[in-house]
Amino acid sequence: MTRSQQPGQAAPITNEHEHNTNRSSTPEEAERLVLQRQKSIEQAIDEGHDADIPSDIGYVLDEQGEKRRKEAIRRNSFARARGHASHTSHHHHDDHDIEKEAAAGKASSYPDDPQEDSSGAVTSSSEEDEANIIWWSENDPENPYNWPRWKKILNVGLISAQTFIAPLASSIFAPGVPSVMKEFHNSSPELASFVVSVYILGFAAGPLVIAPLSEIYGRLVVYHGCNVCFIALLIACAEAPSLNALIAFRFLSGIFGSCPVTNGGGTISDMITQEKRATAMALMTMGVLLGPIIAPIIEGVISDSDLGWRWVFWILTIVAGVVALCMLVFGKESYAPVLLQRRVDRLRKETGNDMLRSKLDVGLSPKDYFKRSIVRPLKMLVFSPICIIFAIYIAIVYGYMYLMFTTISRVFTNPETYNFGTRIVGLVFLGMGVGSLLGLVFFSVASNRIMKAKAGPDGNGTCTPEDRLTVLPIGAILLPAGFFIYGWTAQYHVHWIVPILSHVLIGFGNIVIFMAISMALIDTFTIYAASALAANTVARSVFGAVLPIFGLRMYDTLGLGWGNSLLAFIAVALIPVPFLLIRYGELLRTRYEIKNL
Repeated sequence: MTRSQQPGQAAPITNEHEHNTNRSSTPEEAERLVLQRQKSIEQAIDEGHDADIPSDIGYVLDEQGEKRRKEAIRRNSFARARGHASHTSHHHHDDHDIEKEAAAGKASSYPDDPQEDSSGAVTSSSEEDEANIIWWSENDPENPYNWPRWKKILNVGLISAQTFIAPLASSIFAPGVPSVMKEFHNSSPELASFVVSVYILGFAAGPLVIAPLSEIYGRLVVYHGCNVCFIALLIACAEAPSLNALIAFRFLSGIFGSCPVTNGGGTISDMITQEKRATAMALMTMGVLLGPIIAPIIEGVISDSDLGWRWVFWILTIVAGVVALCMLVFGKESYAPVLLQRRVDRLRKETGNDMLRSKLDVGLSPKDYFKRSIVRPLKMLVFSPICIIFAIYIAIVYGYMYLMFTTISRVFTNPETYNFGTRIVGLVFLGMGVGSLLGLVFFSVASNRIMKAKAGPDGNGTCTPEDRLTVLPIGAILLPAGFFIYGWTAQYHVHWIVPILSHVLIGFGNIVIFMAISMALIDTFTIYAASALAANTVARSVFGAVLPIFGLRMYDTLGLGWGNSLLAFIAVALIPVPFLLIRYGELLRTRYEIKNL
């Protein structure tokens, strides 16, 4: 099914994964569901937002953006048309197989594109001949939405493994900092904190470049390139000759380590339909949250041995190298615009028809596209109210998490409180780990049920990004509750199991908030999911790097009870935010939509 492309609308829609979903239905029922689904997508496009548009539909441009796209295509078409002396006149086809006609080398034009008449002069046509538009065929095996389940699981698993290693490198190094400062003869407490947190600053800077690169050249090549650089910089950290060199290498390794965290959500959006993304996101996010929690356990064992702090980086290098090798062998490209462009390039070579183009082609060169895309995450962070609110909320939560990582060891090893040994204290972090796992299971099950209920038994309902926020209030309430309990039980030296159980509440609330916001961002920005998550990562990484530097001084001034209570009071003040987002989120999203992304 097709429709004419109008300014501000996407290219003609053929929702292939919907066909795949309804194979078991009767032909009449399947056709009805497809029509209803297409109506929902067209309505989303016409309203000026892409909440319900599959990520392989294409770019939703406003009138100005569509005009620029056509002008760029016109310039490219003119150059190609000059090479076609025998170019035939424009043909119209209401029903056709795009790929068969492309293979047959049928010629056509784009809207307002130049064309040569019988005398060889270049003329212009006012309508687009879709014979030259390359798109997925029905149940196309190259369409990531139609990949077999094992292939999707394998790719999500590889991404999850990568997202485990990158955050692991952020906190595994913390217990070894005193040894580093002693070796390099430096006693500055600020530098001691900065050598750890500078990695998180790299997490803030990396997405600004990595996200748009993945949307220009594809996900896989960016994963591979960042893996190589990340491993090289881990080796550099292990061999750092000075404290300044170590800080520089940590910052750079944070930049390249941010790749899977930045692009993982976009990769999932490429392969998995909206109503099934929660489980996949849970698997990916498991690595993001468990990495910093498991890291202190590993470092506790290393610190209790004679290996030294440099071996922390050698162990990370070995693990990262194994995962990178698996990614190189088994990883697959999932970004629809890149996959379709490869098909276009192949068909142009086979048929000699240079007028072929992908339906997802925006008509811009990589250089022009990169210049436009490099500011997209910052543009979202500055001009999109939804993105700003999400960024501030999750930045506070993320900052709290890293503040916990820097203080837990200090609290439980203190002889005046619990007097845990170096090896045992790492096990305290399992409280947050258990809470995070429980939160992942809860969110995955609850979110999938909510989305299925919204879709209805026949699949003709409409799911919106705000539906992902339904469970957000639960996390918003549990987070401050956990901090109140943790602060005062630790202050009065209540049995160690009680503050650890409070960590379960904190971990549960943390993961529910993180997952709900991440999923809402992906469903809101779809094909620009990587940039949306990049904007979010920038904000939370800055908080995660800065807050722990001042957190220790706060606890020294206020004590554990009032220090954690201060954090809890701020979290309590944020409890109304989820309810307001559920009620007014769609209004903010549609009224203040960013144009010309």
